Amino acid sequence: MKIILSAFAALAALPALADDAVVPYPEGYRSWTHVKSMVIEKGHPLHTSFGGIHHLYANAKAMQGYRSGRFPDGAVIVFDLLEASRAGNAISEGPRKVAGVMHKDTKRYASTGGWGFEGFAGGDKARRVVGKQAESACFACHAPQKDRDYVFSSLRD
Repeated sequence: MKIILSAFAALAALPALADDAVVPYPEGYRSWTHVKSMVIEKGHPLHTSFGGIHHLYANAKAMQGYRSGRFPDGAVIVFDLLEASRAGNAISEGPRKVAGVMHKDTKRYASTGGWGFEGFAGGDKARRVVGKQAESACFACHAPQKDRDYVFSSLRD
């Protein structure tokens, strides 16, 4: 009976453990440090998935990581991806496509280099688009950046 109760308690804890790995929505990220911007246009190999205007934001811990090359737990990087519209020889921001998040926690996200990955469709915290696919959808692309703590971006001078 004791073994059965222990097994039940372990099984009951599994959903809570799974929820621990959920990447939180980065409230207030647009007031964080703006790291850089870029535009991915047609012809770029990532255009289908990431075409548009990217703005990268970093919280204070992520800024420590950008400066040192190693990001501490609690570092959060957000790439805010917006539609890009061309008119009158200018590129302007359109609707938000996704708010992509990298959240550093070496224990919670050990299988993906210490980073949790999530995307919020339209920037809506209720519309997660990565979920349990983080390893294949995000980390597979970031893995070659291991020497840079899995981060592509760098600070601009």
